[in-house]
Parts: sequence; structure tokens; C-alpha cells
Amino acid sequence: MPELPEVEVTRLALAPHLEGQTLTGAVVRQGSLRWPVPADLGTLLRGRVVLRLRRRGKYLMVDFATGQLLLHLGMSGSLRLLPQDLAPAIHDHVDILLADGRCLRFRDPRRFGLILWNAEGATHPLLRDLGPEPLAPDFSGETLYRRSRGRQQAVKSFLMDAHTVVGVGNIYANESLFRAGIDPRRAAGRISAARYDLLVTAIGEVLREAIAQGGTTLRDFLQPDGGNGYFRLSLQAYGREGEPCTRCGRTLRGLRLGGRATVFCPNCQR
Repeated sequence: MPELPEVEVTRLALAPHLEGQTLTGAVVRQGSLRWPVPADLGTLLRGRVVLRLRRRGKYLMVDFATGQLLLHLGMSGSLRLLPQDLAPAIHDHVDILLADGRCLRFRDPRRFGLILWNAEGATHPLLRDLGPEPLAPDFSGETLYRRSRGRQQAVKSFLMDAHTVVGVGNIYANESLFRAGIDPRRAAGRISAARYDLLVTAIGEVLREAIAQGGTTLRDFLQPDGGNGYFRLSLQAYGREGEPCTRCGRTLRGLRLGGRATVFCPNCQR
């Protein structure tokens, strides 16, 4: 599933091409995504000028003078800028049409993504209760420490809860906990403020490195230019069950926490 780095890579690639562009409509070939695509999407977008492309957690937001388009890549989605006359492939479900003859094409084989319209002045329910941004200047170990008090759930599950902090999905939770030396099974409420400081530093490092390397492509994710993300070559925990730890050489263990694959070093992470 595309996580924060993959969404940010998408935003960075698309923003220079979309901001300032006038839209002429939309073509919806398959409207049955996680939430139905608005039937009148083409009418809603026609004549609007893109002011800004933003990200909140794993959501992309296309801002107009009035209203906003909300997009989510789901489990397998990608966005590419292509000529409007390029024939769509089987999973190319929606084209957002630009006045310059290009389109923003949304591809989603599993149809878990979404494209929704958000009226002016309204905060969409999907965004309303999201936690802080992990790359924001004011995100700190103190933030996580305060939110964790009294919590008995595993710290990895706590970290992946979008109410705790947005965008730290499974891959990057594994990697951040490995770098911080924290056992993913440990109760969130039993971790000290000092160790949360280490964790926040690790989260920032991991996410920024992943963005710089174009995200992580394991199966479905493609950058807007069709390229893969290469952070998978830097993974030290995720996907390495049974391999030697890059720090101590001990064998990495794997288990499932909250239904998600979890890999850690039983020697380095405590």
C-alpha cells in the first residue's frame, strides 16, 4: 500500500505540472472505487484552476478557489500525466482533463483508492480526526509520549494508528522501530519519553530517505513518470525475516501484529 513517502513523491512530481492549470472535465470509466466517484465529476471540475496540490497523511488534495478534490491511492493506485488521446489500459479508471491536452490518469487495479469532491469550507470526515504530520517541525517525542500514556497496545500498532500520527504505515513503522532499537511488541504506554525522542528522530530519517529515493516499490507502486521507488534497497527490517541483522548479525524474527507483517531483531530491539 502506498504510504506517506510514496504519496509525497507523487505530490512533488505532479505539483509543478498541475498548479496553475485549467481543468476541462473528467472521464470516469469505473466509478466504483472504495467510495463512489461523483457522477458529475466532469461538471464539477470544468473550468476550475488548480491553485495547489497538498498532502495530508496519505491523502492528496487538489485545491481550487472554491472546493477541493480529495484523492487516495488505496492499495495499488498510481497517478500519471499522459496525453488525453493515449488509449487507457484496463485498470485506468479516471482521467482528469487539462486544458493543455494532457490528463491526470488514475490507475487502480484493486479499486481501493478514492476520488471525492469536498465542498468549500468543509473538512471532509476522512481528514477530520487525523493525527499530526510526522515531518512537521512541531512533531516531537513528547507528542508521542503524551498520546501513549495508559496505552497497552503494541507500540507498532500505536504508531500505525492514523489518530496517533499520520502516514507511518507498515514498512516505515518496521524500519523506524529498528533504527530506534525499540521492540515492536512493547506496550506503547511503557516506553519512556527519551526513547520516544529517539523514535521520532528515526521516523523523520526513514521517511525523508524514502522520499529522496522515490518511495518503496514492492509490487504495485509507480512514480508519476512510471519509475519504481528504490528505498526497498535500503530496508533493514521489513521483508528480511530470517536474514542477519545489519547491526549485530543475529537472525531477524518475523511475526504478525495487528494482522501486519512485523520483522525485528530480538537482540537490538528492546
